[in-house]
Amino acid sequence: MNRIAILAIAAVLTTAACGAQEPVDEALTGAPQSETLADADFREVPASQGQMMLSFAPIVREAAPAVVNVYSTRVTQRRMDPFFERFFGPQGPQSDVQQSLGSGVIVDPSGIIVTNNHVVEQATELRVVLNDRREFEAEILLADDRTDLAVLRVITDEPLPTLPYAQPGAAQIGDIVLAIGNPFGVGQTVTSGIVSALARTEVGVTDFAFFIQTDAAINPGNSGGALVNMDGQLIGVNSAIYSRSGGSNGIGFAIPIEMVRRVVDAAMTDGELIQPWLGARLQTVTGTIADSLGLDRPQGALVADLYPGSAAATAGLEQGDIVLAIDGVDVNDEAGANFRYATRAIGEEAAFSVMRDGRRIDVTIPVRVAPADPDPDRQVIGGRNPLAGAELANLSPAFNDELGIDPFARGVIVLAVQRGSAADYFGLRPGDRVLMLQDRRIDRVEDVTDVVSGENDSKSSWPIAIERRGQRVERTLRL
Repeated sequence: MNRIAILAIAAVLTTAACGAQEPVDEALTGAPQSETLADADFREVPASQGQMMLSFAPIVREAAPAVVNVYSTRVTQRRMDPFFERFFGPQGPQSDVQQSLGSGVIVDPSGIIVTNNHVVEQATELRVVLNDRREFEAEILLADDRTDLAVLRVITDEPLPTLPYAQPGAAQIGDIVLAIGNPFGVGQTVTSGIVSALARTEVGVTDFAFFIQTDAAINPGNSGGALVNMDGQLIGVNSAIYSRSGGSNGIGFAIPIEMVRRVVDAAMTDGELIQPWLGARLQTVTGTIADSLGLDRPQGALVADLYPGSAAATAGLEQGDIVLAIDGVDVNDEAGANFRYATRAIGEEAAFSVMRDGRRIDVTIPVRVAPADPDPDRQVIGGRNPLAGAELANLSPAFNDELGIDPFARGVIVLAVQRGSAADYFGLRPGDRVLMLQDRRIDRVEDVTDVVSGENDSKSSWPIAIERRGQRVERTLRL
């Protein structure tokens, strides 16, 4: 009985899709959009056996031509085994040519294709093969490892078939979807399933971990392919699977269309994806935190800290606020909040709904980049002192992002240490933060240069405090 019910629901969704006209993206045209199968009112039980015997073929016929194969070639260098170099002498680096295969989706008829970054990463040659077997050389317009998305372009004399974007937030748990790609290089393949879950944030594939989960079979080679709804619209780009064997276990993940559109738009306008920075340190509200705050259940993300002068701070967000929704979409955790904010372009605004002192209020926060103040001012310290030979720099949210460290960290960081130098002798390491030197607080690199210059060159005793891996270490170094 359960199986019949499931088949019945699948059939009626297909019925409505087969009779639907090609959808129009209201966000792109400004025209009003008719109701689609994503609307709850269109979900109903089939009325006849004939409806249960319908096919996904009309959807595939429209969608498949817009899904391509992406072939990448990488040339890597390796050295000969030292054992053989003893007999044959130094041979120099040897070149290895590696081939890899993925999929992509044409999103603009001029030849714009979106795929996964890991499909094209470090590629020295890219080739795109269309569904009709035409081949093109491709160039990378934008590749971003943080979102695991890349945008390619092929040059063509005629418009290419495309997949229209689904409306943001249209996907719902239980919707039937199709995954289209080239698994294991066997050729274009279509698999079906449902949306198993939304807003999966515990998948450590990208910095913005926020995925659609599906049980449609996804295998190696499907990366970069299309996840399509019953309106023939692109709802996500297939990115990863959960597998212990390398094959599909029915747990696949796709990057939602909100982020896909953001990356494609950036590639076609600025050619660079600049990530916004909220300037608020968020913390997922757990059961324990909810109890301490008097909440009836865990929900949202707690504002644990604010960076002075950041977008969040200047807009009026306060420490202790609980972010419940962004742009009308509920926020379940820290990763979800960061994802929602990251899908907005620089210069736009995001509408935050927060709980403060038991009341729900709205805060409009501008979308800004991470501040680059102060300037890094990278300097190698010289002279006769325990920091001689250390390269230092000022920290800022923008520079911290480049280094991949806590964006809230401030002060002076050790970037590198020259071998054999005084800094090397005294054990300074890259990543250390200099907090105090000669009993003076260190906030900028110029503070260090002031301390080590002039009469201080003759000092033999140097009190110093550094932070290493979150621990404060104080020593008195003697020259």
